[in-house]
Amino acid sequence: MIGAAAVTLASSYALGDLAGSRQSLNARLREAKGFYGAFAGLLVVAGVVTLIPGAPLGLITLAVQAMCGLMLPSTTIFVLLLCNDREVLGPWVNGRWLNIVATIIVSLLVVLSVTMMVSTLFTSINVVKLLTYLGILAGVGLVVGLPIGLSRAAAPVEYSIDKRDWRTPRLTLLAPLPTSNARRILLRCVGTYLLVAGALLAVRIIQLATS
Repeated sequence: MIGAAAVTLASSYALGDLAGSRQSLNARLREAKGFYGAFAGLLVVAGVVTLIPGAPLGLITLAVQAMCGLMLPSTTIFVLLLCNDREVLGPWVNGRWLNIVATIIVSLLVVLSVTMMVSTLFTSINVVKLLTYLGILAGVGLVVGLPIGLSRAAAPVEYSIDKRDWRTPRLTLLAPLPTSNARRILLRCVGTYLLVAGALLAVRIIQLATS
């Protein structure tokens, strides 16, 4: 029940972002009919799927878990970008050492996600060797990329208020994030990965369903 509510709520926010809407739970029902309507509709769809007679719930659960594994690295990247947004978090933005730790964690998640995707499609592959090669590639990327990223990071900003007094502004008051070449390339890579991995996962699930 908690998972259904959390996933559908997050999906409602995502649909609102795609539609350019700034509606959220902070708004009243009559002020955000589209947001609450999408939330209710997604809850109904989720309930209907679980009540379909003879539905392969085990396979559906497997597909959902695999999809979550594929999406986890990209989700973590977006969270990391959010944790560095000064307009949203103010004095609570990540420090340099937190960004280093978070980047290493994201790299590990990407390696594990790619390994899961490849081993799901090609069951005869040597997973240990694949993990070794991907780990070496990720390590080289970290050694080269981390110093460059830290050198280009913005200098810390001093705030005149106490951290405990900071409040995140409402969505309607937040300006769009500034775009840069690095951010654009990162988002395109994430989108391409999700598109390819999602298509391969869908093919594999269909194969399992028809076998």
